[in-house]
Amino acid sequence: MELEGRTAIVTGGAGGLGRAIATALMARGAAVGLVDLAEGVQGVAAELAKDGGGKAAAASFDITDAAAAATGVAALANELGPIDILVNNAGIVDNAAPVATMEPAAWRREIEVNLTGAFTMIQAVLGAMVERGWGRIVNISSVAARGGLHFQAGYAASKAGLIGLTHTVTLEHARHGITCNVVLPGLTYTEKVRSMPPEIRANTASTTPARRLGEAHEIAHVVAFLASPGASYVCGAEIDVDGGFRLNASSLASRKEVADTRGLSEAAGAREKAS
Repeated sequence: MELEGRTAIVTGGAGGLGRAIATALMARGAAVGLVDLAEGVQGVAAELAKDGGGKAAAASFDITDAAAAATGVAALANELGPIDILVNNAGIVDNAAPVATMEPAAWRREIEVNLTGAFTMIQAVLGAMVERGWGRIVNISSVAARGGLHFQAGYAASKAGLIGLTHTVTLEHARHGITCNVVLPGLTYTEKVRSMPPEIRANTASTTPARRLGEAHEIAHVVAFLASPGASYVCGAEIDVDGGFRLNASSLASRKEVADTRGLSEAAGAREKAS
């Protein structure tokens, strides 16, 4: 298997997309360390090891704390082996408010978890990767990084920041045999997405050329490729896995907002023809 003998860390690995990514990496032979503050992360690691027949471990620490990240990474490396692959998947999207009224503390928290957390985890693994001359770093961003997101400026800004972080790590460390790439998923069926209003899910599917939402395993397979030896010359890439959603340049607005916009466009077109 192409990742046999390699060790990966997946943040936010206890469920949803993180668990799918960990499963895909393990299926290719990697030992996987799951990092998550969720109480069930130890159980998820045990299930992965049982179902996948490989090595898995779990650690719970605050990824925004540089000292905690360094200690946690060292503990996982001691249990599983040197860290070859880092997938920065952990993220929160709990802060919904217009820019004008968004609480500064809520803004800071989203930036801390989604962007600073990725930065501290990269710092924690980078030195050893440079020493060994091999490493794979994959940051999980979002289509919101390019198109913005109604009432979620903190989330969109943090995900856009991951693109700049990816480019900079590439400029500094591609020469050391370390690749760093960023994946931008569209709306993907996870536990959180299933809890979203049906109107938003339906509108997104209708404005996606594939006419459906993504599945977690579809994102995971792309991440697994980027972690593989075959992706050794893929450096600083922004990879959209969104069913073509970006081509319609539609934000995750409500169906009513999109309909209103279309109505205005049609009215404008009618006026042009009349004149």
